[in-house]
Amino acid sequence: MSNLFSLQAIVAGRVQGVFFRDFTYQIANKLGIVGYVRNLHDGRTVEVLAEGKKPELLVFLEALKNGPPRAKVENMEVTWSDFSGKYSYFFVKY
Repeated sequence: MSNLFSLQAIVAGRVQGVFFRDFTYQIANKLGIVGYVRNLHDGRTVEVLAEGKKPELLVFLEALKNGPPRAKVENMEVTWSDFSGKYSYFFVKY
């Protein structure tokens, strides 16, 4: 049984225009997580797709709950799935 997983998180609140994507990118790279982060068009949510080992993903999610200093996370919906292996690094998607 593999300990690699994939998750999608939709983070809502004051998460656009506050360096949330850069914060997410930095944390993902420190933890060895691959995938992407992008702003959604509604102006108040960010989508994160992340893959890696479950312990690191759990630490990653805790960091996302807090966000960078100017962010205010009001809600985060997380969906777990099987590891896809589609990504080899973490990036900001525009």
